[in-house]
Amino acid sequence: MASTSETGHAKNVANFQDLIAFVTSYGTIYNPSKNALKLAQLTSLQTAAQTKIADVVAKNTTFNNAVNDRMTAFGGLKSLSTRLVNALESTDAAKEKINDAKNFNRKLQGKSAAPAAPPTDPNTPAPTSISTSQQSYDQQIQHFAGLISVLQSEASYTPNENDLKIATLSAKQADLVAKNNAVSTAYTNVSNSRIARNKTLYDPTTGLVDTALEVKSYIKSIFGASSPEYKQVSKIQFKNIKK
Repeated sequence: MASTSETGHAKNVANFQDLIAFVTSYGTIYNPSKNALKLAQLTSLQTAAQTKIADVVAKNTTFNNAVNDRMTAFGGLKSLSTRLVNALESTDAAKEKINDAKNFNRKLQGKSAAPAAPPTDPNTPAPTSISTSQQSYDQQIQHFAGLISVLQSEASYTPNENDLKIATLSAKQADLVAKNNAVSTAYTNVSNSRIARNKTLYDPTTGLVDTALEVKSYIKSIFGASSPEYKQVSKIQFKNIKK
């Protein structure tokens, strides 16, 4: 479900379109000297704002998809880690090496690991800052790499099960790294997209909201505060959100 702030951005743009419709209906009477308030510029700003909002939505979906993909990739990592320790215990590995493997497994099972969660709703806005779960996934990757390193160092570790073989584990670790990096990249993209959207909508000199307020003031100056024309636009609301 879209957040109140996300809905608010879209509402500002929709209201701006309503304002443009009234401006258009005034014909040649609406003739501001300021270029930014002219109809052509207002229409251009409206189009830019719609484009920026659509870009945030698209990049937000990409972010949520990346989060879901990462969640799937890390699913079962704890149980796999335990299986790997059990497999190592069935080899000729020294007790000390088995303890090293167990230590990495304990870290993977620990509370620092990112908790399992249901898939993210594609409409859920990406967070406005990197959460501690990102660091937790980084830690899981490190612990899993450490466990693989211990297994690689043991000559007698030659499992017949494909999912326990070193080559398979190395490929899985690479996939975990890729999936985790994809989340970071997607987060950066949606964050930058939000900045671009906010500049278009809320810049104090060129933004949609401030421009809309200036248009309303200009209409007031043309027709008067008590005119029906000004009453048409005075109730159209614009809010600075910047989130």
